[in-house]
Amino acid sequence: MTSELPPLREVIERYDLAAKKSLGQHFLLDLNITRKVARAGVVGADDTVLEIGPGPGGLTRALLETGARVIAIERDQRCIEALGGLAGAFPDRLRIVEADAMKISDMKVAAGAAPVKIVANLPYNISTELLIRWLKAGPSLWSRMALMFQKEVADRILARPGSKTYGRLSVIAQATASPSRAFDLPARAFTPPPKVDSTVVLFDPAMDAFAEIEALEKVTQAAFSQRRKMLRSSLKSVFGAHLAEALDKAGILETVRAEDVSVAQYKMLAAIAAA
Repeated sequence: MTSELPPLREVIERYDLAAKKSLGQHFLLDLNITRKVARAGVVGADDTVLEIGPGPGGLTRALLETGARVIAIERDQRCIEALGGLAGAFPDRLRIVEADAMKISDMKVAAGAAPVKIVANLPYNISTELLIRWLKAGPSLWSRMALMFQKEVADRILARPGSKTYGRLSVIAQATASPSRAFDLPARAFTPPPKVDSTVVLFDPAMDAFAEIEALEKVTQAAFSQRRKMLRSSLKSVFGAHLAEALDKAGILETVRAEDVSVAQYKMLAAIAAA
């Protein structure tokens, strides 16, 4: 079916789809790469996939080829029109939702289909916000995610304690999921090429459910906003007079800094803060 569709570059020309910087658009047109992304997400015919910012539909085509049903959320009217041809080529398997991904309810969009798989070449300017939202929703919304980020963002997601890139995003991602690097992509793989390379990161839900995400956000915000300070100073705003007791329960010395605390220890602090 895909072979009967016009080349993506022809679609871009027909619908005047020059990428908009304001929307963080960098299109992925190589079907060999988009198929690789779909395989990374382990997408199959029994799946419903949520895709954000499909643009001219390069990744969308690869996802539909697997036999999956796709819910594509797009705010750019030009792309909505371009995706119409795909909807006709894959009857009843592509649902196009014209909306701003930052302003919709994922659960409402995925109603009746959750948990879905989320596979997307995310717009750079909203990628972190969307990820945090999905991590907080957890397995009630998704069973696996394969997401494209700027490489430096991916490095922060995957960073280990003690490294310069380890921070709030690392802790929250690793507390709520099991992220792993699938593969890197050079800037030249995109149209137009961004100034940085990209990475596809896979997320599977954490083996043990973690409910204290809001408390974890509060703790990590306090710790990493003053990452050069010892925790006995940076976490006073969260624990007050009970700080020493909280650190002791979590097995953390008062003199350590934020980047030296493990994900498991941050989860313990969050549980104490939420109690």
